[in-house]
Amino acid sequence: MRLSTKSRYGLRALFDMAYNSGTLPVQIKDISRRQDISPRYLEQIFQSLKRAGILKSKRGPQGGYFLAKKPEQITVREILQAAEGDTFLVDCLNGNKSKKKACPFDSECVTQTVWMEATQKLNEFLSQMTLKTLCERGQSMGVKREQDHRFTYYI
Repeated sequence: MRLSTKSRYGLRALFDMAYNSGTLPVQIKDISRRQDISPRYLEQIFQSLKRAGILKSKRGPQGGYFLAKKPEQITVREILQAAEGDTFLVDCLNGNKSKKKACPFDSECVTQTVWMEATQKLNEFLSQMTLKTLCERGQSMGVKREQDHRFTYYI
């Protein structure tokens, strides 16, 4: 499994949302500015995350994207699967062999057992890591939070 920019940026964007906005709607332009990711590319990534049930959206002046679940309920594995489609370390583990030609050693490959075990351990680790975990790490690292300007009032 080689992580593409789609999954890396998706994870960064969701961390940004959870860290800066919690479950409140946030606009793509704000995430784009803070994370230095193209807004058009974020829109594409967010469509995959919406289809996976990780994000929802709300139209209107106070609208934007928001987390469909609490940060502690969204795992890193879930995000990577939504972005990448699978989390196998090597293509030969994927049950869908139509993408690549079949491996001639498929039924008798000892190394395939190594990749399967490694994939399982990695998936266990990624399933334990949540957006809440990332937010806690961000806070302990001193990552600056941006206050939402929509809710700042002056008298």
